[in-house]
Amino acid sequence: MKKRLLCFALIAALLFALSACGKSESKSTGDDTHTKVRFTMENGDSFTVELYPEYAPATVENFIGLVKEGYYNGLTFHRVIEGFMAQGGEGPSRPSIKGEFASNGFTQNTLKHERGVISMARTQVKDSASTQFFICYDTAASLDGDYAAFGKVIEGMETVDDFLKIERVYNGERQPSKPVTPIVIKSAEVIA
Repeated sequence: MKKRLLCFALIAALLFALSACGKSESKSTGDDTHTKVRFTMENGDSFTVELYPEYAPATVENFIGLVKEGYYNGLTFHRVIEGFMAQGGEGPSRPSIKGEFASNGFTQNTLKHERGVISMARTQVKDSASTQFFICYDTAASLDGDYAAFGKVIEGMETVDDFLKIERVYNGERQPSKPVTPIVIKSAEVIA
């Protein structure tokens, strides 16, 4: 009888440990612990971004605040570069925030700039990020550690891909980047 109880207790402990391991793995993407923001474009298409404060807490807090105040509603994606990124959020000025990336002394941000990752745009000044953000089309390892990546598109990346279908003109880069027809964000809202 004691052997059965001991065996039962060991099996129960093993099952508990295995179920706990499975839960911790789900924290990287698509779980319910991260805030999600839905962007609806003027044409009705949308995409959803999941935010990761464990990498860039002040950046996420700033971004959520802008979304909740309706800052991005009516703004555009004004820079779209194939194989690189789509940049949006250019509008009325707001205070800059501290750049949460390794070259600025913030080592906890290890999120890589890969397809779908959202990151803050900035000037050459490390603490100049404010409202503008970009979404990576492909891996951009040269940005890792120098820009504050803070989330990822988890739904609707095809909407962001469709920005590349819009005619673009040269705008200071050696490739087309400025959309001829504005790519307008109708609304951005926190959904979870």
